[in-house]
Amino acid sequence: MSIGYRRCAMIVQAIVWLAVATPVNAQESLADVLSFLLTNQAVPTGDFVKDAESSAVTKEALTRLLLVELTTLPLNSSSAAFTYRPSAALGTLQRASETFGPFFTERSLTAGRGRGAIGMIVQSVRYTNLDQHDLRDGSFLVTANQFRDEPRPFDVETLTLALSSTTVTLAANVGVSDRLDVGVAVPIVRLALEGSRVNTYRGARLLQASAVATTTGLADIAVRAKLRLSPSQSPTALAVIGEVRLPTGNAEDLLGEGSTSGGGLLTASWQLGRFSIDLNGGVSGSTVIRESRYGAAASFSASPRLTLVAEVAGRRIGNLGVLTENRVSHPTIIGVDTIRLVVAPGSTSTAAIVAGAKWNVFGTWLLSGNVSIPATDRGLRSRVVTRIGLDYAFGG
Repeated sequence: MSIGYRRCAMIVQAIVWLAVATPVNAQESLADVLSFLLTNQAVPTGDFVKDAESSAVTKEALTRLLLVELTTLPLNSSSAAFTYRPSAALGTLQRASETFGPFFTERSLTAGRGRGAIGMIVQSVRYTNLDQHDLRDGSFLVTANQFRDEPRPFDVETLTLALSSTTVTLAANVGVSDRLDVGVAVPIVRLALEGSRVNTYRGARLLQASAVATTTGLADIAVRAKLRLSPSQSPTALAVIGEVRLPTGNAEDLLGEGSTSGGGLLTASWQLGRFSIDLNGGVSGSTVIRESRYGAAASFSASPRLTLVAEVAGRRIGNLGVLTENRVSHPTIIGVDTIRLVVAPGSTSTAAIVAGAKWNVFGTWLLSGNVSIPATDRGLRSRVVTRIGLDYAFGG
């Protein structure tokens, strides 16, 4: 059979299929929605199994990246805003720092025996990009078919995803001793996804599928412990922090990683009058990913009740992989290549610039707010992320 005959037969078959296809709406879990949007046959051929395989490969690649990115995002710092140390001159406790500390970068100071804090942080994110792909403008190619003697694909499947999250994190931290703090962070997440898939065949566009899903629930709970290594009187402090994330989030709804993860962090802090500088570096891992992260922050006490903060927070996920296009020969149609998304080996490094303020409203109540913008073009990201927090410190 000639290439021309095969091409004509495939065109006729595709036109018939496009004519009878109708949009479908779904209200399922987020994983189900992604599967629904990505696993339909792109171009009807005599080799349906191969077409289904290409769609399944794309679905697995995209779902894995979204799952890891959504479930391993760093939580706010567990360090107490009000930290104290014994004063030999006064015979009592005094503030160890004039600043209230950064947002994500941990500091080495501890709260003090019997002192602690409870708080709530609200974060709102509208994701716009995954690596180099725009999620919202309809240009995200997921599968395509192209004759090798033509400059462009004749059949293209593109995906539009409106993905957003609102996270309320309830946190608590308490000083077990003057040098040891323990804390917990409980994230409650609402994820919303609205997606559509469009087929463009020889310039003709048809909506093939649309779906909406929302879910609200616990994400993975983090339990932390911090041990200060340096004396409390020293203006330079060192501490080690251990964290365990429990698999409390539902992986099917992209709320949890699905396995327990753990890691460690080394932090150094300098108190320079009204300035403080904090540096972090650490690693974590699970059965799913391996990650290293860092943070650097500068805080300035503009007044006894107001701290201004600027910081950089970054991480490198070593075995996440890179989303890329893969071209394979069609097994039954000569001269046709199928294009699909795969995860190629590689690491993903991301970073964000954070700026904000912490205000001691009254007593030991602390109101905070910050914005962050991505400093790299990798990973799942939003143009701007906003956070608002409220903390209350307690203890005598």
